[in-house]
Amino acid sequence: MKYLIINGSPRRKNTYGAVKQLISDFDAEFEEIHLIEEQIPFCIGCFNCFVEGESTCPHFSKVNPIVEKIRQCDGIIIASPVYALNVTSLLKNFLDHTAYFYHRPQFFTKKALVVVTTAGAGHKKVASYIDETLRHWGVNKVYKISIALGGEESVDTSRYVKTAEKFFRDVESEKLHSPSFGDVTYFAAWKAMNYVEEPIKADNEFWTSTGLINQDYGQEANLNIVKKLYSKIIFRIFKRMF
Repeated sequence: MKYLIINGSPRRKNTYGAVKQLISDFDAEFEEIHLIEEQIPFCIGCFNCFVEGESTCPHFSKVNPIVEKIRQCDGIIIASPVYALNVTSLLKNFLDHTAYFYHRPQFFTKKALVVVTTAGAGHKKVASYIDETLRHWGVNKVYKISIALGGEESVDTSRYVKTAEKFFRDVESEKLHSPSFGDVTYFAAWKAMNYVEEPIKADNEFWTSTGLINQDYGQEANLNIVKKLYSKIIFRIFKRMF
């Protein structure tokens, strides 16, 4: 199995050290991306990625290689310390550049592990924010580890190993989990947006070319009969609203 580690910290200390401890006992291929080294310019809010497609982003050459690595890996590990009760600017900038995934979810077979550390508070809130973002991307399952150091200079990850083990076993199983009703709701909403009088060009091309326009959720997802019915109903409601 191949895993991609995206380190949102500008340093390689507590957060990075926690990740290294958590993965040390697992025999797999790990590739690391340190966002501080990628030198991605700040997102300028031009909306090109939303309207014309991500390839028209002025920073596409910096962002797309990371996105391609996400596509190619079996599991994603995203790490960030808490800065001012949020993710670091490095990670936020990367997530801003990939915000088009909210409109065009596509990682329905991927699973992710989120690792957040803090010297104070906000770790659970930040982990939940990353979790929510990944689920909007379409990620099938997200495991969260949030660590409060409490003034300690080193990280003890022993109590979090079981969560890491669940993540690795889940990736290896290739089993897909049923999405939540919230995930299905957002999927139906973005699909319905393609039925407005003038749909967003890039969105419409994506939903049509992938065949998702005719699906109740991502093709590979484990959607039971209740959620299939819910998806159809909520989609019709959104379609009428839009």
